[in-house]
Formats: sequence, structure tokens, C-alpha cells
Amino acid sequence: MRVVFDAGVVLAGAGWRHEAHHCLVLAAKRIALPYATSETLDELQRVARRMEAEGWFKKHDPWPTLKWYLGFARRVEPAPLGQQRSRDVKDDPYLACALASRARFLISRDSDLLALGKPFGIEILTPRAFLSRVAALF
Repeated sequence: MRVVFDAGVVLAGAGWRHEAHHCLVLAAKRIALPYATSETLDELQRVARRMEAEGWFKKHDPWPTLKWYLGFARRVEPAPLGQQRSRDVKDDPYLACALASRARFLISRDSDLLALGKPFGIEILTPRAFLSRVAALF
């Protein structure tokens, strides 16, 4: 199934071993097929470098997982959204990616994205809700 993971989910999955990590495991098993745009991947790398400089990653080196993800995620050109959709303009690239890739799910913990509900028919779920949904499908 096609999905879009926001940067926060990928970073949490790469740096810690909890729900977001299990989302990345689903991608590695090719159950969830992640899509990204150049803009969302650039943000992922930028935020990862900042978090690393601030000492966030103490237990796990995130870079092996991040490098895998950067090479594994399928790239698409963002779809035009017309107008700003999210309360935070920085979230719209994830919606544009999900729309362009015809993703079924956008996975995020961002309250501005979660508040949107199901724009363009794309379900926006937390990692926990996504894992529950996948478990129900299989």
C-alpha cells in the first residue's frame, strides 16, 4: 500500500525503537511503500542534521536507517494543491506528495495534519493508528 511518512515519523523510526520504527519495518518488508518528493526528503535531511547537532540521538545512530530510507522511498513530483490546505504551510508538501503518489495513508504525529481528517481521500493517521489499521488488514 502506498504511504507518505512525514519527517518526524521517519526520524523517530530511525532514532528510537517504537511505533514509528515499526512503520519503517513495514516499509522494509514492502507492506507499506513510502513515497516522497525532493522537498520532503530535503526537509528530512535538514531536520536530521539539526537534531544530531543538538544531541537528540543518544542510543541509536539514525544515519544507516535514514540513508536506507532516502534510497528506498519512491520519488514523485508534488501535485498542485491549489490553495494552502493545512494550518501550517510546511505541511502542504506532504499532502502534495500523498496526492501525487495516490497514497492511501499519510503517517504523522503533527496535529495540524491530523486535524485535516481525510483530504483528497487520504487518511492521515498517527503511527499507532496506522499499525492498527495494517494489523486489521492482514
